[in-house]
Amino acid sequence: MTPMPRSRPPSVRHRNPAPQKPATISAIPERGLKIGEAARALGVETYVLRFWETQFPFLKPKHTRTKHRFYQERDLDVLRLIKRLLHDEGFTIVGANKHIKEFGLDALMAGKPVAKPAPPSAERASSQPPGVDGQARRVLNEVRRDLESIQKILED
Repeated sequence: MTPMPRSRPPSVRHRNPAPQKPATISAIPERGLKIGEAARALGVETYVLRFWETQFPFLKPKHTRTKHRFYQERDLDVLRLIKRLLHDEGFTIVGANKHIKEFGLDALMAGKPVAKPAPPSAERASSQPPGVDGQARRVLNEVRRDLESIQKILED
């Protein structure tokens, strides 16, 4: 009689890990959350938090002497705001920084409605088309000068 071949369980290496859901933190320890714990709570990877630290100067978690990061409740609130601006509202990093500087970190974290910038004064509105600010005007003038110089070259 030949022995029956035993079925082997699939290799652990070939299994796809279950997607991790953002962990909910009911109480943050006094020391704060380590970077991995904070990343799980927010639903992002640890390298994302490290990158955001380099891009947002107001994000400064506590560091131990051995350079370990510990995120306090305020840090997590700031991270949630950054994630909301970047992932939900579609801001770029530069745009999110500008938005936070314009309206204030505390006001945005509190969820207060942000006021729209005041409309331009009447005399300024009449001299420039709607929706064109100073920066756009400078860029358009530069493009115009470039096009005029190309036209001159083609005419010669």
